[in-house]
Amino acid sequence: MPISLLVASSDEHFRETIRENLLNIASAKVIAEYPEISSNLYIRVLQDLERHPDAALVVDLASDAESGMKAMEKVKQATPDLYIVASNYHADGETVIATLRAGANDFLLQPLKRVEFRDAMNRLEHAPRRTGAATGSRLGKVYTFLGSKGGVGTTTLAVNFASVLAQRKQQTVLIDLDWVGNDVAMQLGASPQYTLHEVGENIERMDQALFEGFVMRDPLGFFLIGPPDSLEHRGSFSEPIFREFATFLVEKYESIVIDAGRAISDEVVLGALQVSSTIFLVVTQEFPTIRNAQRYIGYLMRMGFGQDQIKVVVNQFSKRVNSTLASLDQIQQTLNQPVFFGLPPSPAVLQSINRARPLVANREAAGEMDRLFRAFVDKAIGAKRPNGEKANVGKSA
Repeated sequence: MPISLLVASSDEHFRETIRENLLNIASAKVIAEYPEISSNLYIRVLQDLERHPDAALVVDLASDAESGMKAMEKVKQATPDLYIVASNYHADGETVIATLRAGANDFLLQPLKRVEFRDAMNRLEHAPRRTGAATGSRLGKVYTFLGSKGGVGTTTLAVNFASVLAQRKQQTVLIDLDWVGNDVAMQLGASPQYTLHEVGENIERMDQALFEGFVMRDPLGFFLIGPPDSLEHRGSFSEPIFREFATFLVEKYESIVIDAGRAISDEVVLGALQVSSTIFLVVTQEFPTIRNAQRYIGYLMRMGFGQDQIKVVVNQFSKRVNSTLASLDQIQQTLNQPVFFGLPPSPAVLQSINRARPLVANREAAGEMDRLFRAFVDKAIGAKRPNGEKANVGKSA
C-alpha cells in the first residue's frame, strides 16, 4: 500500500530529510506539512485526513517536546486510529514511554538515519491502516476567501457563501479579518455592538452562550463578528488568540466563513489559512491580479499548504478577452493551478451591495446570478445539486 505522510515540524531541515528519505521508497510521499506544532494541529490533520484517509502523521518533538506531545495527544483523541511516528534527539526509556503514552505508535531518533527510517516505514506499511474518513470529533469546516488584490470581490463572495449555508440551515459563523477594509458589516447593513476586540478580551471564558450573546445574528441566520470600526483599536487580538477562537468555533459550528481581505502576511490571516479546509483565492482576469495570485500561491506552497487546499475563483469572468484581460488558459498556465469556478459580472451584484443585503437573500432580483452562486457553493462543499443542476454552471474547471 502506498505511504502518505503528514509531517509536523518547525524545522525545515527535518522536513527536507523526510522528503529525501521517501525518494528511496516506492509509492511514498509527503502530502502535507505543518511548520508549526500548536494546540489546534488536530484541526489541520483532520481536514487533511478527509482527503487522504490512509495517511500517517510524523511529529517532530525536538524543538518543544512538551508542547509537541500535548498537540499529539489532542490529535490522537480526535483520531484514535491514526498511525503516529514521533521523533526526538533523546531516546532514553522515560522519553520513549512518555511519547508512546501521548499517542505515538513508533519512535525515530534524530538525526534520522536512512536504515532506521526505512525500517519505520516498513512497520507503518504493515500496520493496520485507516480506510475511512476521520472519525471521532466532527469538526466544522473553515472556508477562507483571500483576495489576490483589492477590489476583486472577496467580501461579496464570503458574504454570499455564508448566506447560502445559513439558508440551508447550517450553523454558520462569518468572520471579517480585513481590519482595514472591514466591509462585511457594510454589505450586510449591520452595526455590530461587539467585535473581535471583545472576543480577545473574553477568550479564556468563551463558551457558546457567551459568544452568541454578544455577536450579531443576520436575519438569514448566520452569526457575524469582525474588527472594530476604528482602525487604531485592533487591541490584543493576536494570532494565538485567533487559534484558540478557531478551535472553539470548529467544535461548536458547522461552517466558519472568513473574509481574509488581501493581507496574506498578516499573522492572524495566516493563522486563519492554517486552519482552513479550503482557501478560495479570488482573482479577476487583470494581469496584475494574476501576477499577485502567482506570488500568493508560491508563498502558500512554501508555508506547507497543498495545492488541493487552494481553489482559484475568477470573479467577473468574461469569455471575451483582450490585451488587458487574461484568458482562462493563460490564468491556469500562469498559476499552474486549475480554475475552480468563475462567476460572470452582473449588475445584480452591485445592486445588492448598494441595498446592503446579500445577493442570494433576494433570489428573484438576483436572477441567474443566484443560480450560478449556488452552483459554486454546491461544488465547494461537495453537495448534490438540486433539480439536476450541472456542476459546471458559470465557468468551472
